[in-house]
Amino acid sequence: MEIINDSEKKVLLEYPCNWCYKVVATEEKALRQAITDVIDEREHTLEHSKKSKNGKYVSMNLDILVHNEDDRTFIFDALKKHQAVKMVL
Repeated sequence: MEIINDSEKKVLLEYPCNWCYKVVATEEKALRQAITDVIDEREHTLEHSKKSKNGKYVSMNLDILVHNEDDRTFIFDALKKHQAVKMVL
């Protein structure tokens, strides 16, 4: 459930909750390995999202249960810092 705090314009989440990251890289194999490197063997779903028009980039949706704000931001930051990943949304 999402609750919007009007005074700060911030979305407040109730944890644990499912979270979806869109992860972009240049190669699918490297992208899959980056996700494995970050989340190890945690249960997750990984689905194709899009491929850029010229095929230079591939994106996938990573759905995973996050336990708290620190867990959610850790995954985001670790994916963003991985050398194979170009962008995380």
